[in-house]
Amino acid sequence: MRVAIIGAGPCGLAAAKYLHAEKAFATITIFEQRDDVGGVWYYTQNNTTDVNFSIPHTKPNTSPEEPICTGRISPGGDEEETLEFLSPAYDCLEANIPHTLMNYSDRKFPANTPLFPEHAVVKKYLRGYAEDVRSFISFQTQVVEVSPLQMGSKNTWKVTVKDLVTKKISMHHFDAVVVANGHYSDPYVPDIPGIEQWNKTYPGAITHSKFYRRPDQYRDKKVIIVGNSASGIDLSMQIAQVSLHPVLISEKNQEKTVDINPRLERVPEIVEFIVGDCPSVRFSDGRVEREIDHIIFCTGYLYSFPFLSQLSGPPIVTDGKRPCNLYQHIFYHPRPTLAFVGLPQRIVPFPVSEAQAACIARAFSGRLELPNRKEMEDWETEWIATHGSGKTFNSLAFPLDADYINSLHDYSIQARPKDGLENEGYGKEPPYWSEKEKWVRKMFPMIKAASQELGSRRKEITSLEALGFDFEHWKKIMH
Repeated sequence: MRVAIIGAGPCGLAAAKYLHAEKAFATITIFEQRDDVGGVWYYTQNNTTDVNFSIPHTKPNTSPEEPICTGRISPGGDEEETLEFLSPAYDCLEANIPHTLMNYSDRKFPANTPLFPEHAVVKKYLRGYAEDVRSFISFQTQVVEVSPLQMGSKNTWKVTVKDLVTKKISMHHFDAVVVANGHYSDPYVPDIPGIEQWNKTYPGAITHSKFYRRPDQYRDKKVIIVGNSASGIDLSMQIAQVSLHPVLISEKNQEKTVDINPRLERVPEIVEFIVGDCPSVRFSDGRVEREIDHIIFCTGYLYSFPFLSQLSGPPIVTDGKRPCNLYQHIFYHPRPTLAFVGLPQRIVPFPVSEAQAACIARAFSGRLELPNRKEMEDWETEWIATHGSGKTFNSLAFPLDADYINSLHDYSIQARPKDGLENEGYGKEPPYWSEKEKWVRKMFPMIKAASQELGSRRKEITSLEALGFDFEHWKKIMH
């Protein structure tokens, strides 16, 4: 059996690990369009935008992502041309999850790692994690189409790829495909009245958080941040160090909180972009803000799989708000030899990707039975009834993410044992969150806030206990 994995980021690497551990596949091939592993943690320093980025941008891209041609200095000191796919990582990006919870179950971060590691540390960690599956990876190879193929009585997949160096197109056949290309590449910018004309009149004034790298360009400028997600909060704090004050944070659903930072001001959502004697916007409370220099949309991303346009069955994405026709956020129920890793949001991605990969590997190897198509469709229908059919469909904020990890663990270990596999034939053990992991997950907004209060000294903190969050102490008090 031959399996293709699309993407060598955190999710693709987890999939490769669990597939490899099954000892059941003749071929495992990872197609990665970048020249190294890392996915979103592969930092690109260029302060530019994607070729196919538009304002507004409300529908998923239907064509493959275009690389940016750039130059860099080779190890030998010569300047060389390279192709880059822009990452949403920025200069000062740190993980917003403690590395003790963020890590894969079988590989911890080095003992001296700051509790919230910088992007370069995470990238190095992923390179180490990838060592034993690196030979499976075809770098600088972009998947341009995945389509179902009938070979006799067997359902297979045709995967068409492009070598980004030679520009050569080639086709490959696989029995199963794992999609692990993530969902942080196709920026969403809402269609607000006047935004298109405003962008044409004041070119370069509107951008998206994906293209932010550093605050320098906003020095002494008037800036609005749209969105109060983790990236919105992070960017506003950084930009406020150099911009005109205050940085305005526009929120659709404003929380009734008092800003303790005089450099920031929360305002309602923008309802109109006004072109006139100066760039202006109107907020939902009627207030008009004038002489704006920059607006950064921290409004998330669209689910986008342009290489799946030839499925010949129900689509995976329609409006880009959520993936469709998947069982357990993983298996394409019309043809479950197509599986996805890492689609849920508001999760801890590394352990979630492991939990999903464990199910995929066992199902593809034949050790784990999937429900019939009707049962898989019913699962999706019931999930929609409980969680909604829009963006909330894929939101697994705590405690849902903990329940999801543990339910997939319990499902995975139902697989039939097989001689020669680790764990007495039951295979590679997926993560399971005990009371401690759940406690850390529940507490980590407070943990992050306590870390930020330390300023630059936070980088000296390498454990939860050193920051004052001791699970054993808490447990004694509670019990």
